[in-house]
Amino acid sequence: MKKWISFFYLALFCSGMVGLKAQERLPEYLQAEKFTQSKLGTMLFSTVVDPHWFGQGSKFWYEYKTSDGNFWYVVDPFARKKELLFDRDKLASELTAIVRDPFDAQHLPIRNLKAKEDGRTFTFEVVSSQDEKPKEKDKKAKEKKIFYFAYDYVSHRLSHLIDKEKEPKRFGWASVSPDKEMVVYAKDCNLYRMSMADYRKLQKDEKDSTIVEIQLTEDGTEHFGYGIPYSLQNTDTLCNGDRRGVWGYWSPDSKYFVTVVTDERRVKDLWVINSLASPRPTLETYRYQMPGEMDAPEDHLYIFDMTTNTRKEIRTSAWKNQSVSLEGMPSKRKDRDAEFVPRVWLGDSNRFFLTRSSRDLHRIDVCTYTLGQDSIVPVVEERMNTYQETRPIFIFNGGKEFVQWSERDGWAHLYLYDDKGNLKNRITEGPWHVERVVKIDEASRTIFFIANGRENGENPYYEHLYKVNADGSGLQLLTEGDFFHQTSIDDDARFIVDNYSRVNTIPCADLIDRNGKKVMTLQESDFSQLFAAGYQFPELFTVKAADGVTDLYGVMYKPFNFDSTKVYPIIDYVYPGPQVEAVYYPFTRMSVRTDRLAQAGFIVISVGQRGGHPSRSKWYHNYGYGNMRDYPLADHKAAVEQLAARYKFIDIDRVGIHGHSGGGFMSTAAICQYPDFYKAAVSCAGNHDNRIYNRWWSETHHGVKEEITEDGDTTFVYRIATNPEIARRLKGHLMLVHGDIDNNVHPANTLRVVNALIRANKRFELLILPGRRHGFGNMDEYFYWRMVDFFSEYLKGKKEDFVDIPQR
Repeated sequence: MKKWISFFYLALFCSGMVGLKAQERLPEYLQAEKFTQSKLGTMLFSTVVDPHWFGQGSKFWYEYKTSDGNFWYVVDPFARKKELLFDRDKLASELTAIVRDPFDAQHLPIRNLKAKEDGRTFTFEVVSSQDEKPKEKDKKAKEKKIFYFAYDYVSHRLSHLIDKEKEPKRFGWASVSPDKEMVVYAKDCNLYRMSMADYRKLQKDEKDSTIVEIQLTEDGTEHFGYGIPYSLQNTDTLCNGDRRGVWGYWSPDSKYFVTVVTDERRVKDLWVINSLASPRPTLETYRYQMPGEMDAPEDHLYIFDMTTNTRKEIRTSAWKNQSVSLEGMPSKRKDRDAEFVPRVWLGDSNRFFLTRSSRDLHRIDVCTYTLGQDSIVPVVEERMNTYQETRPIFIFNGGKEFVQWSERDGWAHLYLYDDKGNLKNRITEGPWHVERVVKIDEASRTIFFIANGRENGENPYYEHLYKVNADGSGLQLLTEGDFFHQTSIDDDARFIVDNYSRVNTIPCADLIDRNGKKVMTLQESDFSQLFAAGYQFPELFTVKAADGVTDLYGVMYKPFNFDSTKVYPIIDYVYPGPQVEAVYYPFTRMSVRTDRLAQAGFIVISVGQRGGHPSRSKWYHNYGYGNMRDYPLADHKAAVEQLAARYKFIDIDRVGIHGHSGGGFMSTAAICQYPDFYKAAVSCAGNHDNRIYNRWWSETHHGVKEEITEDGDTTFVYRIATNPEIARRLKGHLMLVHGDIDNNVHPANTLRVVNALIRANKRFELLILPGRRHGFGNMDEYFYWRMVDFFSEYLKGKKEDFVDIPQR
């Protein structure tokens, strides 16, 4: 009897296993698997021409990859000629003979390619498959051997460089003076300098004992010192003897160095625990100011006289908890491959420019400092009742005139001032947006700038390059065509590389001259393999905001096997801004958030909202000021309703929403504020409780109120609605996702929502990604399939039940 029962259960178990193996795959999952991350990496390669301008002349080189491998080109704009830098077959043969690893034309392992100053010599590296032989006293782990080469593109001659001829080692910590005689850096939170001769010794031997280091300060600490990175990193090992870079600027004559040092000693600590650290989990500690906290970082401006090795603090104070930002000369395109690119202050050898901002950003001053003075001097004052943005200042004639970017009349435009702050003239005006200045040609007094919203009939977010004279005359569009244009202009303002595309076009690149006339076509991206896999472009749409007046611009992504006779759930991919919206304007590779998600059987949209983007009017940008949680929600609901009324293939009763970071915050707010409209939401790394997010983002975009107490002291009051406050309203299905060592949006943001949901007896899903910070990195693909499962189950009523996630 026992044997019979055992046999019965064994047969039952085996039949279950057979049934499990025989389970049919869902067609939506099979469609989505065609476009996994690893597969997409072999379908589409280069989409942008990235020019490297030669140090002399107007030529440039660029690298471009197609389904036939990598190509390297040299372009001569005056000759209107583009030619291959290498004979790929010949080079593959020569490299094979030297390195003794087999190469072919389609698989050349060239890296770190650079053009030398002579305009004809290139250097590059090739990594061999063989291990480097360790030195007798060096017991470090084996490394792959690196071969160094020089190539003369005129004679087509390849040279194998020996160690003495190879490029010198470059140290990221070195701030080199304009005369290239001195190097400034930080060590143990203090400022040091050394001669260029000693720096050269270090390049040959980092343990050279003859190096002379001159210590310029002795009072640096790990929370008020030099070389402390402005990033959310663990601060426990800042003073460990390593050399670090210092962000500052040199005077043009190399006699002075100026830098801002931030005192964070009063700022409170925050922590995350790295559970994957070996052998024990580790506590990461970092300084993190939250909105409304009075223990704030304080900026100090120091100038160093390198002729006497002395320091002076410059008085900058105007408002409590203000910030100070230095202005630097724009870098030159030709210096991109140079060994040293000195950072030089904006001005002349006697005076430089900087900006000073109040904590609430309602007040911003353009200031100057003149050597020998004790304080900075404001020359232009910008004032507004909401926060203000800034852009880099550009100067004429060593700073005797300067160009200021301002939104003072409700649109971002350019203004010309003299060095005393007297307005000489407006440069641009009208209901359109200047994004930034990219170059000033002093000889012709021409300003080249990026702007959008000026061309009739276009999406107002499409950027174009323009030029205008300093007196405001001669405004001219240079990059024509109804596309988003990304440009690179040479140092002499003679030629421009124009990369242009939309989300629904193949990216192309042209070379144009300074008047916008086309010189030649450079590239068109190779979409052959992507199209062969069934790829289709998304569709553009326009809807009205909830006010019935404001136009909103969006993109719709469909499954590539779309059937117009079917009805699909719709998912809204969101980001509230206000620094950017979730909508892509130029062509963008397939994303897990949009077109890849659509392949699992959904209509996915992204659309802007009032208050979401700075590239329209100041009114549009600041619409959500003071209402950060709820301001974007009505516009997105209105957009989905209009699209569902417009297209029969959209099911208005099956609406999902998802987003990351601010989008995680917004998607949870949406499903709680409109619980009968949204049926499912995936909220990733959301700043659900902005009271514990970083001060800059929260106070800037939501607003902080500066108040004066009875004692005459200044305080800052911050109040904002949070997602935990409305979690009890949840009716649909919510999936919360967070990396457990996110030191940008702390995991406590999500856990506070979790707590509120539990207290309200709500069911929800929680996915914690170990060892992930604000981005999900190599767990992005895992997250994608979990999101597909979630939306498939709750918007379509079916998902695959296999234990294994589809492979990347």
